[in-house]
Amino acid sequence: MDNNATIIILIFAAIVDYLIADPWGWLHPVEVMGWLISIYSNFVLSICHTKNQRRCAGVILGLGLIVASGIVGWSINLIKYHLDPFLGIFFEIILLASCFAGRSLRLAALDVLLPLRNGKIDSARTKLSQYVGRDTANLSPEEIWRALVETVSENAIDGVTAPLFYAIAGGFFPGVNSVALALAYKAASTLDSTIGYQKEPFTDLGWFSAKFEDLLTWIPCRLTVLTLSILSRKPILVLSICYRDAPKDPSPNSGWSECIYAAILGIQLGGKNTYQGIIKEKPLLGDPLHSITSQTIEKALNLTRICCLLWLSLGVTGLWLLS
Repeated sequence: MDNNATIIILIFAAIVDYLIADPWGWLHPVEVMGWLISIYSNFVLSICHTKNQRRCAGVILGLGLIVASGIVGWSINLIKYHLDPFLGIFFEIILLASCFAGRSLRLAALDVLLPLRNGKIDSARTKLSQYVGRDTANLSPEEIWRALVETVSENAIDGVTAPLFYAIAGGFFPGVNSVALALAYKAASTLDSTIGYQKEPFTDLGWFSAKFEDLLTWIPCRLTVLTLSILSRKPILVLSICYRDAPKDPSPNSGWSECIYAAILGIQLGGKNTYQGIIKEKPLLGDPLHSITSQTIEKALNLTRICCLLWLSLGVTGLWLLS
C-alpha cells in the first residue's frame, strides 16, 4: 500500500505541476512560510542586536521552519490512514505538486520572452525585474536572454530537481513520506531566498539558512549535473567544462547548475551585472560557441523537463520493484 500510494502521489503531483502549476489566488505553502519568516525576522531584528544573538535566532528559525514543514507533510498520513485514504492521497498530491516549480519556471521565462519576441523590450525588462535581482532598465535583448538562461538554470535545481529528489527519496525510507521531505526542502529553499542574502540586516540571521540550504542542495545538484551530462551525449566534454569553470563561482551549487547548461548549450554565462547601481563581475561559465537566443531558453527548459522525467521514471520503477 505504502509504495503503491507513493507511486500514485509522485506521478499525479508531477502531472498537476505540468498542467496547472500554481493556480492564481490559491494559498501556497511558500506564502505561509514567507509570512512566518517575515514575522519572526522582524521580531528578532528588533530585539537582537549582537552577531551571536542573531545567529542563534537564525538557527532556531532555520531548523524550526524546516522541521515544522516536514511534520506538516508527514501528518497528512494521518488523514490517509485514519480518515479517508483517497482524501489523504489527494491532499498529498496537491501539497507535493506545490513543491515543484517546473511549469512556474517555464511560464516565468515565457512571460519575458513573449514581449521580447514582439519587439516590446521595455515590457520585457519590466517583467524580467520581477524574477531577477539585477537592474533591468537598460538591458539589451542579448543581456535579457542571458539573464533568463541564468535564472532558468539556477532555479532548475532548487525549484525543480532538488524537491523531486527529496520527494523520491522520501518514498524509500520507512516512516518518512515524499511530501514530508519535499516540503522540508522547500522550507530550506524559501529561507535561503528570503533571508539567506549576504547583506544586512540578514547577514547573521540568515547565515545558517544559507549554509544549510547549500548542504541540502549539494547532492541533488551534482546528480542533476551528472544526469544532464549523460543526456547531452558528450559527458566527458561537458563535465570537463564544469570542473574548469563551476568552482569559480563562490556558491557551491549555483556555479555548477549554471555551468552544466552553459556547457551543453555551447554558450557563456556570467559577466557584468548591475545591482542597485553597483556593477559586479560574475565568473564566466562555459565557452561562447553560440549566441544566446530565445531558442536557447527553450532548450534549457526542455533539458530540465527531460531530466525530471528520467528521475521520476527511475524513482517510480524502484518503488514498484520494492513493493
